[in-house]
Amino acid sequence: MKPLQISADTAQKLAQSLNLPLEQIMHMPQHILISKMLELEKNNNSNEKN
Repeated sequence: MKPLQISADTAQKLAQSLNLPLEQIMHMPQHILISKMLELEKNNNSNEKN
């Protein structure tokens, strides 16, 4: 599997937001990364409402 085609800055921000190592972000399958990003967005939206 090839690494994701995202910038280093984006990968660092995702790693920080998801509390995962940078290497894990870069080698994560795209569909899993997208689902984790959706979960993060849902959590952010629910926190903003409260």
